[in-house]
Amino acid sequence: FNSLNHDMTLAEFKFIWYMEYSHRMWGRVVGLAYILPAAYFWRRGWLSRPLKGCVLVLCGLVCFQGLLGWYMVKSGLEEKPDSYDIPRVSQYRLAAHLGSALVLYSASLWTGLSLLLPRHKLPETHQLLRLRQYAHGTTALIFLTALSGAFVAGLDAGLVYNSFPKMGERWIPDDLLAFSPVLKNIFENPTTVQFDHRILGIASVTAVTALYLFSRKIPLPRRTRMAVTSLLAVACMQ
Repeated sequence: FNSLNHDMTLAEFKFIWYMEYSHRMWGRVVGLAYILPAAYFWRRGWLSRPLKGCVLVLCGLVCFQGLLGWYMVKSGLEEKPDSYDIPRVSQYRLAAHLGSALVLYSASLWTGLSLLLPRHKLPETHQLLRLRQYAHGTTALIFLTALSGAFVAGLDAGLVYNSFPKMGERWIPDDLLAFSPVLKNIFENPTTVQFDHRILGIASVTAVTALYLFSRKIPLPRRTRMAVTSLLAVACMQ
């Protein structure tokens, strides 16, 4: 209010307050949805020894995620008397919060599907091994792209250029490496952050398309083929 939103009304403040409050309450509901059933199943002896380890890791990730969220929000409330920048949370903490959420979600989905769906016993051919390696590499690239999006959000880098595929009138902006040292640009220069996110996004769609085309050459179970096709559809929509 002091730095930017001088004309904010009480109703407008309540709107963002309730968004934050709802997010916190929803996060606590998610925590209870993990911990209460886990404690019940554990007490009844329904969990195998390996599954107990998975449950402990998932519950630990839930608690860590909440702690990281508080740590992130705290950075947006710190007084910065020497800075003229608008108040915002740290892009580093925002990326960490999003990254840990993606890890938690992926681990939950993997654990659930491992229990619900029997694993296909496929011959370990050279093509299948390559497909698996491509799939892991594509996963890592998509994860990195999502993290770069957190830096875009944290720095309001999406407001710098709004044209595509060029950024303004140029393919490569003049201020791409304006900060010193050079490495600082990757994480703190809004232009570089947006440029990197664009490149990573294009690379992710390209990788998913290549994965799909390669999978068409291999005899795969129907479920796996549906998964790869769905991945391509979601990548195009995204």
